[in-house]
Amino acid sequence: MSERSVQNETTAAPESQTRSSRDWRDSYALRLRLTDLFILVCVVFGVQTMWFGRTVSDVQFRGSLTDVAVNYTVISVLLIAAWMLILGIYGSRGHRVVGTGSQEYRVIAGATMRLFGLVALVAYLFQIDLARGYILIAFPVGMTALLFSRWTWRQWLNRHRARGEYSSRVVLIGSPDSVALLTEELARKSAAGYLVVGACVPRGFASATVPGTAIPVFGPMSELQAFMSANDADTVIVTSNAELSPQGMRELSWSLEPGRQHLVVAPNLTGIGGPRIHARPVSGLPLIHVETPRYEGSKLFAKRAFDIVISSLLIVLLCVPLAVVVLVVRFSTPGPIVFRQKRVGLNGQIFTMLKFRSMVTHAEALLGGLQKQNRTDGNAVLFKMKNDPRVTPAGRILRRFSLDELPQLFNVLGGSMSLVGPRPPLEREVSEYEKHVHRRFLVKPGITGPWQVGGRSNLSWEDTVRLDLYYVENWSIMGDIVILWRTANAVLAREGAF
Repeated sequence: MSERSVQNETTAAPESQTRSSRDWRDSYALRLRLTDLFILVCVVFGVQTMWFGRTVSDVQFRGSLTDVAVNYTVISVLLIAAWMLILGIYGSRGHRVVGTGSQEYRVIAGATMRLFGLVALVAYLFQIDLARGYILIAFPVGMTALLFSRWTWRQWLNRHRARGEYSSRVVLIGSPDSVALLTEELARKSAAGYLVVGACVPRGFASATVPGTAIPVFGPMSELQAFMSANDADTVIVTSNAELSPQGMRELSWSLEPGRQHLVVAPNLTGIGGPRIHARPVSGLPLIHVETPRYEGSKLFAKRAFDIVISSLLIVLLCVPLAVVVLVVRFSTPGPIVFRQKRVGLNGQIFTMLKFRSMVTHAEALLGGLQKQNRTDGNAVLFKMKNDPRVTPAGRILRRFSLDELPQLFNVLGGSMSLVGPRPPLEREVSEYEKHVHRRFLVKPGITGPWQVGGRSNLSWEDTVRLDLYYVENWSIMGDIVILWRTANAVLAREGAF
């Protein structure tokens, strides 16, 4: 096999990438399997020892049906074996699940809950007197530990994928425009695990490489298998503009090596979350159903209930930091403690947003002279300045850790904001919006959101809009929880905070 290594302009594929795709998938799955086993052994036997408080060999349970005493160590071993088995049955280590998205976590949680239900059912039917505390502690602790370990492995995997390792090596097939667009999107999301090594444009391409990269372009389709073999490619992605006939698609799928080479079809759908997409085969046609976004009913009620509960809890837990910040603002510079500003919220309604004051009292009067110094790259709508002279010394610290945003918890409790949502804009900013940007007002603005965890003030206006509209179209409670978790990391990293 040729040692030629095709590189993205910003992503180099090391020599180790020449090993077969099956090798890295199998080795990564083995690491997950060993980690899962280690965690379950520690959790189950740890809970057993903690709960009974004596040597495990002395602890027994008795089933009234058989009236036979069995050592609890045997039960722990059986529980670990069953747990490992059900994680394998539900495919928690499959390469289509691990590494990206929330499906991996849902599979682990679902498999664990099913095993818990099965154990409870068996104990009830056969009248087995298992220690309830042992079971009730082992399952949630074990599930939490498994989820955390998978998250840790995902960080490790993301770092390697950023270097072009542990990724599917992809050949794109499509029109020049669709190939260039998909190359850019896959390079932007290296954590998804798709490394583009070449592109096939059946009708020809003016350039020998994909624009802006060193990725080669070849054609015709008859050269596909030779190119895949030379570059150790294992995945073919066909874009919606590939202009392949049904017969051509069938012949393409037949030409791929079963089990090692994979075929992916990329429909012309962007900005749509996975839960809204459903495939339904009809007479051999894979029809894709896309649900329209809904902003009413049970989902809206659940979001409001989530906001009330979490904001109330945070206000109670953060009462001491809130009091400290009040004193810092009060004695650092003269002026009010809380800054009130009119913002545009749900359905374009105006509301008063609360923040701890981080600027001098005459900040608005100084704004006009600073407009030309707008720091954000290509951002003609949002005014953000890295070294804004209006910010007080105490305010710089508050902004660095987003402490100035804490009073917005009361906005959330009052219903004018949500914990997670698009950034609440100023009225003057809205006047510069294009028509499609007004879709941001279909949901409540949030204290945090995709803008906060996606780069904050480092983002261009186009990226800010893209992230916000994706959230509006695809929001969910689980998605909100993920953003809240990522917000903590973004605040600690302090990237784009000024």
